[in-house]
Amino acid sequence: VQLQASGGGLVQTGGSLRLSCVASGIIVSSYTLGWYRQVPGKQRELVASLTPEGIETYDVSVKGRFSISGDSSVNTVWLQMTSLQPEDTAAYYCGAPDMNWWGKGTQVTVSS
Repeated sequence: VQLQASGGGLVQTGGSLRLSCVASGIIVSSYTLGWYRQVPGKQRELVASLTPEGIETYDVSVKGRFSISGDSSVNTVWLQMTSLQPEDTAAYYCGAPDMNWWGKGTQVTVSS
């Protein structure tokens, strides 16, 4: 299983980014996949997840600003991020911790 994350970058406060996670070796709609973020010195934390039944879960800090979605036809899970704040700065990872599947991170930096 491989998860390839992309789409990070530098954006100003209030800006938007869309992260993509392309999966190979699995069908994304068959597993709960999520986006996680980590800053140096802190634990990786859940940002948003999407179950095979289409149930979305969000951390309270991003609810209403971020949206997770997936499409099995292109085997991709996205994280649409809007109204970005400096505290959203982190390395973002897509993964399925229950399966111990992780992609490499993509850095998101929000300037004030």
